[in-house]
Amino acid sequence: MSHRTTAARAHPGAFDHPALFYRNPREYVTGVRGFVRDALRAAEPVLVAVPGPHLAALRRALAADGAGAAEGIEFVDMARLGRNPGRILAALQEFADRHPGRSVRIVGEPIWPGRSPAEVREATRHEALINTAFAGRAAGILCPYDTTGLPAAVVADARRTHPTLIEAGRPADSPAYADATTVCADCDTPLPEPATAAPVLEYAAGELARVREHTQAWVRGSALDPARRDDLVLAVSEAAANSLAHGGGRGTLRLWAAGTGAVVAEVHDDGRLTDPLAGRRRPPVASGDGGRGLWMIHQLCDLVEVRALETGLTLRLHMVTG
Repeated sequence: MSHRTTAARAHPGAFDHPALFYRNPREYVTGVRGFVRDALRAAEPVLVAVPGPHLAALRRALAADGAGAAEGIEFVDMARLGRNPGRILAALQEFADRHPGRSVRIVGEPIWPGRSPAEVREATRHEALINTAFAGRAAGILCPYDTTGLPAAVVADARRTHPTLIEAGRPADSPAYADATTVCADCDTPLPEPATAAPVLEYAAGELARVREHTQAWVRGSALDPARRDDLVLAVSEAAANSLAHGGGRGTLRLWAAGTGAVVAEVHDDGRLTDPLAGRRRPPVASGDGGRGLWMIHQLCDLVEVRALETGLTLRLHMVTG
């Protein structure tokens, strides 16, 4: 299958995943509006998931040519949906699933200036996994990248995660494109140590209640509000349960404060992540565990950093108040 695309998809009914490189707001609006217009002409459902300010600009532009009120366009603020990049893929797949038997178009902007390096790394992993999750599916997913506002390394990674690039309005195959396995392995860099020492709790089979009690006691002294405290306890409990079931029957937990109102929980075990999509797509109801714990963790946390290394599997769960 060719990955080459144009403003109107070159292969309707196939999967296309181009990156739109833009240098200014005019190029951004022109490129995205053309993609959406083509979808409307083809009667394809459209999801536009971009950060709030861009969302407003696109609404105005599409309304100006009559497309904004068209049935079939769904607008979502990516700054909220994609606060944790690990949530995005499930949302995109759920949108496609709501339109069975139809080709869909999605504008997804998971990386924008101001994202932290940790968020960018997990969003890059997400971009690579789109190619796995949507392979063989009738969909077009356009991902805008601000080439003037983003670091050069981020733009370089976009060339690796997108089969097609659109630059200055012209599409071309990306010579740097790499498969998801390679990109995800490159994302598995060692995590930095916390700024202050974080005591280690070791746990083993039969000690899940101890993990919960330890987390509850620690989080009472944090800046998290009561609802977010409960979310953190549940997320840590799910991560520790995965350690006991799939990570060699034991693991370690560290908890520390990370800036005003933020906390981090790190769970490490001897497990292996055999399915890189685990947790990033909603598991079927009848699937038993099947990634359900990881999926819940992604839904509860503001950021989940995943590292699958020779030394085992590490999850860093970030939570902020509010």
